[in-house]
Amino acid sequence: MITKQSVIGFIGTGVMGKSMARNLQKEGFPLHVYTRTKEKAAELIEHGAVWKNSVQELAASSDVIITMVGYPQDVEEVYFGEAGILENAKEHTYVIDMTTSKPSLAVDIYRKAKEKNIFALDAPVSGGDIGAKNGTLAIMVGGDEDVFQRMMPIFEVLGENIRLQGGAGSGQHTKLANQITIASNMIGVCEAIVYAKKAGLNPEKVLESISTGAAGSFSLSKLGPRMLKGDFAPGFYVKHFIKDMTIALESAKEMGLSTPGLELSLRLYKELAEKGEADSGTQALIKLFE
Repeated sequence: MITKQSVIGFIGTGVMGKSMARNLQKEGFPLHVYTRTKEKAAELIEHGAVWKNSVQELAASSDVIITMVGYPQDVEEVYFGEAGILENAKEHTYVIDMTTSKPSLAVDIYRKAKEKNIFALDAPVSGGDIGAKNGTLAIMVGGDEDVFQRMMPIFEVLGENIRLQGGAGSGQHTKLANQITIASNMIGVCEAIVYAKKAGLNPEKVLESISTGAAGSFSLSKLGPRMLKGDFAPGFYVKHFIKDMTIALESAKEMGLSTPGLELSLRLYKELAEKGEADSGTQALIKLFE
């Protein structure tokens, strides 16, 4: 049973991970942290988080372990091997990977965890830096129903729209569907803003009108204004969106699906990254259209 005395180990304190971990701190959970760059965890440590010098050390001292890292290879690195989570966590520990990663990798983690009497969920999120800060993330979960229910006190601190989608890997598949939706939408937002400017309209007023209609979306209402202000700070990195779209495209091809919108968006974002924008926010796509 999860209580406010349950120690949460958090691995990965980047743009979103740091805010998610901070919200757990504010809720009163004891927090242990590890990340490759200790400076990124400085604020959490200042507020009482206990720094651990390795994945191995964190895993051995935590009741629940949450990972929010960058790429599938990072997930593999922290979960597998002699120094990884699964070899060092205690029996009956809960592990929750909230990274957007490969569904097949989520299944591998689940199976290996089960062999060691460890409970695993894949639970990627959507909502960007704003959702992470406000605790309003959409959380898409794959795994066992009883484990999902036991983790609800933690999920409810981090998000609002929290749904179990099915067995292991289902959370990742759902997140990929989310990214496929955003991919084409971002192109539309950029084209709409450029069109409004070329037509001699005030683009801010245009966004005010169309954001609440049938065209409404997070990208339009939250990222559109950032585009107009020239604010390209990352709420979600271009490089990470490329990673997500690449995984989604590979998964779609494995299922025999054609995803032309996704393919176009991936090509444009790769072009954007080649122009030096890999560490910008996804809203920087507007630069290709202006």
